[in-house]
Amino acid sequence: MVAIVSIGEALVEVMRTERDCPLDRPGGLMGPFPSGAPAIFASAAARLGATVGFAGTIGDDAFGNCVQTRLLYDGIDCSALRRVRERVTGVAFVAYAFSGKRSFLFTLPQSAAALVDTGQLPEGYLDGVRYLHVMGSALSLSDSLRETLYQAAERVHAQGGAISLDPNLRAELMPLERIRAVCAPILRLASIVMPSGLELTTLTGAATPAEGAAALLASGVRLIALKQGEAGSTLYTAEGALAVAPYRVTEIDPTGAGDCYDAALLVGLDEGWPLEVAGRFANAAGALATTRMGPMEGTFARPQVLDFMASQGRPL
Repeated sequence: MVAIVSIGEALVEVMRTERDCPLDRPGGLMGPFPSGAPAIFASAAARLGATVGFAGTIGDDAFGNCVQTRLLYDGIDCSALRRVRERVTGVAFVAYAFSGKRSFLFTLPQSAAALVDTGQLPEGYLDGVRYLHVMGSALSLSDSLRETLYQAAERVHAQGGAISLDPNLRAELMPLERIRAVCAPILRLASIVMPSGLELTTLTGAATPAEGAAALLASGVRLIALKQGEAGSTLYTAEGALAVAPYRVTEIDPTGAGDCYDAALLVGLDEGWPLEVAGRFANAAGALATTRMGPMEGTFARPQVLDFMASQGRPL
């Protein structure tokens, strides 16, 4: 039995070796690195000490081996990870600009990652799950994956577990207005939402993130964790807004930082930490994630995160 479950896309990522080298011209590439927002989240939560399950689909190929080997190494329950021969493992190609902007080219809708359905969840897989974490990218990928997430959320919610949502908007996979619609059934059940500022206003139609947070709280969400990058984060509850200061690092690769933040926040909440403490832990995990090249390479074990926090004079 696991405490935290993530369901969604697993893939590999291949990145440009130089900045300002777009994907429409020849240039150097590095990888593959195991990736996929729900899988990165699962890796981070497991490395931070939680018992974690991941459900997704990969191809019966070398890239699938890359993903599965890493998830098993991190101690994740992969009994709901399926391998198929009819499609290859999904790939994301990423280019970086000196401005910090990233551009993506996904093969996901045509890949194994889209072939997730409820039948691959073993009997009793969701029993006792305390947190089901849902990503907007997974909701955008295919009808079967989206329906699997809807059914799993209903099941976990009905048995008293919490649903958390990271909107993780990916315009490359689905128009933003459509993503807002497919997130609605999860929002109806969610007690925790972890967006960026743009995601929060897009999701709610509000003019500002603060107004968006107020709208979600009024709808029944208990906690909105607004991720603000180098500015830290702000935690909104019915009691008010709590600003959590950032940790300072030299950024190398921001991919996966938000997923690591999500994981650390849920681990802290699951262990009963005060909200401010869980928020500091999440900020630290998210900051550390940017210091290594490769999305899942930025997931750190708990002792490493705690040492980093202490080194900056803000221990747990």
